[in-house]
Amino acid sequence: MKLFKTLVNGLWKENPVLILMLGMCPTLATSSSAKNAIFMGLATTCVLAGSNFVVSCFKSIIPDKVRIPCFIVIIATFVTIVQFLMDAYVPAALVKALGIYLPLITVNCIVLGRAEAFASKNGPILSLMDGIGMGMGFTLILTILGAVREFIASGTLFEMTVVPHWQGFALLRFAPGAFIVLGIFLAIRNAMKIRDAKLHGTHFDPPSELNCTTCHICTLGK
Repeated sequence: MKLFKTLVNGLWKENPVLILMLGMCPTLATSSSAKNAIFMGLATTCVLAGSNFVVSCFKSIIPDKVRIPCFIVIIATFVTIVQFLMDAYVPAALVKALGIYLPLITVNCIVLGRAEAFASKNGPILSLMDGIGMGMGFTLILTILGAVREFIASGTLFEMTVVPHWQGFALLRFAPGAFIVLGIFLAIRNAMKIRDAKLHGTHFDPPSELNCTTCHICTLGK
């Protein structure tokens, strides 16, 4: 039961994109199409699962003072393996489209964050499930984001025409479009949380870091 709960935790309750707000750079940069997004998500999932498992196996013999460098070496090893496999078996155009964001999985805060926050404190199998679950949650949101952007921008899904002669909204192909769609996703998530809070007779409080009482950005120009 605990393994299953850990596996599905990353899909919604602790989704790395919608809840933890991690990995924003690859989320926004590689979600211009559903195909790019799903391959980026799967590559990250493989690295998450593998690095979590290995970190958990060796956590007891890694000195505390050098644990972060050791975690990065482990993560970089899995990133290299995944990149070699993609170079061998994935179309070159797709690898080129993902570009620098494949090797940058090494410093993706989702991967390092789970190694530090979960894998270094739990057993290998539980850590493996956490890595797979977080990767699945990341892949799910990334793919949906990519599908929405691709459809609105060009009327296609996974590069297959859905609406012929679609005029499209070119803004969705670029970074501002990614911010807009992700913002809509987050607004929907918050609306669902507010609705659930009302149904249970409670009050939804936004995270303190998003509360105006703790934000001073409005005063920076004064």
